[in-house]
Amino acid sequence: MSATLAAAAAWRTLVERASASYRPAGRFALHFARGKLSWDPVFRHLLVHGLIAPRSRVLDIGCGQGLLASLLEAADDEARRGRWPAGWAPPPLEVRLTGIELSQREVARARDALGDSAEFVCGDMRNVAFPAADTVVILDVLHYVARREQDEVLARARAALGSGGRLLLRVGDAASRRRFATSQWVDRLVFLLRGCRSRPQAGRPVAEWTAHLVGLGFEVAGQPMAQGTPFANVLLIGTVAAPGTTS
Repeated sequence: MSATLAAAAAWRTLVERASASYRPAGRFALHFARGKLSWDPVFRHLLVHGLIAPRSRVLDIGCGQGLLASLLEAADDEARRGRWPAGWAPPPLEVRLTGIELSQREVARARDALGDSAEFVCGDMRNVAFPAADTVVILDVLHYVARREQDEVLARARAALGSGGRLLLRVGDAASRRRFATSQWVDRLVFLLRGCRSRPQAGRPVAEWTAHLVGLGFEVAGQPMAQGTPFANVLLIGTVAAPGTTS
């Protein structure tokens, strides 16, 4: 089997194992996990490129039903069984994840699926305390709050990170107007299907997001993260420079 086919098979196995954790949480949670992990490119990207380091403390802000935690747990187990693709970065072994999520229903699903293998806090990212972390993950949630609140969340995320810490922030690029509008429409539809009111959305061009992160002390790299979707998503990788490091 070629390396490409082997990696594709390994990814399918990870998706199935991570999704299967949600059987105790109900059919919706199970099928949502399988679909989201299968079609959203960000999850595979995080693993393939080693953006979550072994033995790191991860803070997942807006964690939903805990998909990242479930995927990391599956990855740890597969790697220990000797089934980690050779071409991928080292596996995220022994990661300790804390997830913060506003929805009580989502937190309940996460706890039903993962038990005490990760910590899930039901609270509002705008005011819940952030624990110290090596990596902060914020995927597709900041646009639900006002710009001032976005800035406050990012400042607190920066404060939670030590030198060498990493921020993984996926945002929609408001400069890509048609794709960004599609993202907004899909968000509203999902909220309606879940019986929730549509939330206000405050977007920015990626250049503005980047400039703001640089102002907080991050070195920033951007990666398009919408492959196979109609969205304008970009993954911004912010790193806190270690003392004495020069750019």
